Amino acid sequence: MYRHFLALRQVSRRMISSSACRQVENKVPEKQKLFQEDNGMPVHLKGGVSDALLYRLTMALTVLGTGYVLYELYSAAVPKKKE
Repeated sequence: MYRHFLALRQVSRRMISSSACRQVENKVPEKQKLFQEDNGMPVHLKGGVSDALLYRLTMALTVLGTGYVLYELYSAAVPKKKE
């Protein structure tokens, strides 16, 4: 049991010390410049093609969901005729 604990401690120490060597480039100033430029485009579409696709998918799901809810409300409000 103690041996497993020591092995885990050694592995975690190795991972922490090796991860400090990697430097990640700061992309925040680039993104700030992109989102703050005044080009008449809404901020939720300035991210590119992926943002446009997500926006259209969200709108389509919203419209379809609203239609389905209205259909279910209508079918619940109007009883079926007994023959």
